Amino acid sequence: MTAADGNPTGDTLVLAARPAAGVLLLTLNRPEKLNALSKQLLSQLADHLRQAEVDGAVGCVVLTGAGRAFAAGADISDMLVRGAASYADPERLENWRRIEAFAKPIIAAVNGYALGGGLELALLCDIILASEAARFGTPEIKIGSFPGDGGTQRLPRLVGRSFAMQMVLTGEMVGADLAERKGLVSEVAAPDRLLPRALEIAGQIAAKSVAITPYAKRAVRAADECGLAEGLALEHRLTLEAFAKDDRIEGLRAFAEKREPVFRGC
Repeated sequence: MTAADGNPTGDTLVLAARPAAGVLLLTLNRPEKLNALSKQLLSQLADHLRQAEVDGAVGCVVLTGAGRAFAAGADISDMLVRGAASYADPERLENWRRIEAFAKPIIAAVNGYALGGGLELALLCDIILASEAARFGTPEIKIGSFPGDGGTQRLPRLVGRSFAMQMVLTGEMVGADLAERKGLVSEVAAPDRLLPRALEIAGQIAAKSVAITPYAKRAVRAADECGLAEGLALEHRLTLEAFAKDDRIEGLRAFAEKREPVFRGC
């Protein structure tokens, strides 16, 4: 049996693993389609993240792709069949919102092509690492379209308006080194070092308080989403809320007692 977006129902399009304490590794698993973001794939990804959000054993998520791509964009075959309805599909949009709203830290380990919706998915992550083989782009203009899942808003905030315009209006791909220089990614690694490095950073994050890191994530994201005064006010409010957490008290006590804190996630 096949779903409307062309995926056989029951396919595992997102693989989940626990490679280290506190770390959830999610791998987009549609390599024959360069991990194109079908509705079913997005639904499985959103489901994994929803479960991870309430799982106290998960402190950080790493997202990567199987094969040659991180994700090479939206499912064009579905667009050809359904047109604008494939973009405006309420279920697809709800899955995208659930991914966007994920509260815990998430790292994109971009192993290959991150194009169109694939780049927009990476932009939803908090840290982007890239393989030397990674390629980034917004090729929608080449088929008479442009980024419609946040790319026109998030990309300029990272790389500046001029370079974002160049990417969006030409549709040309950008290599990992240039992406790093422009601030699109934080680090570039050799292909065989990308995932170990992503898991290393994820392990460092997961070792911190799972009760506090979502506050830090929300505060930093406010720098892109709010004016300065509003962002500072939010930072102040979140700091006061964090003071009420047991882990905040444990952190202060551990510092005073010159020992490592033992966080309980509350």
